[in-house]
Amino acid sequence: MKTIEIRVSGRVQGVGFRACIKRIATNLGVGGEAMNLPDGQVLITATADPVILDKFVSMLYGCPRVVVRDLVQQEIPHSAYPEFTIQRGSYQYST
Repeated sequence: MKTIEIRVSGRVQGVGFRACIKRIATNLGVGGEAMNLPDGQVLITATADPVILDKFVSMLYGCPRVVVRDLVQQEIPHSAYPEFTIQRGSYQYST
């Protein structure tokens, strides 16, 4: 299992992107969460087998009404998630 953090920018807020992410994650068995960031990006944390994560990331580009301008991913320390959730509210940056 592997955990990645993905930051997606473009037209990604207010277009149903997080709901689309959740559908894809649920169908693939990916655990994690997605949340809107104050700067207009969407932050995704996802945990699954590496091959599944590659498929998950590639499927994000197919969400309707979404225009992905940039997608940056990085591996982070492994976290176990029982399911994929949509987080409401703003992400709090640590200082």
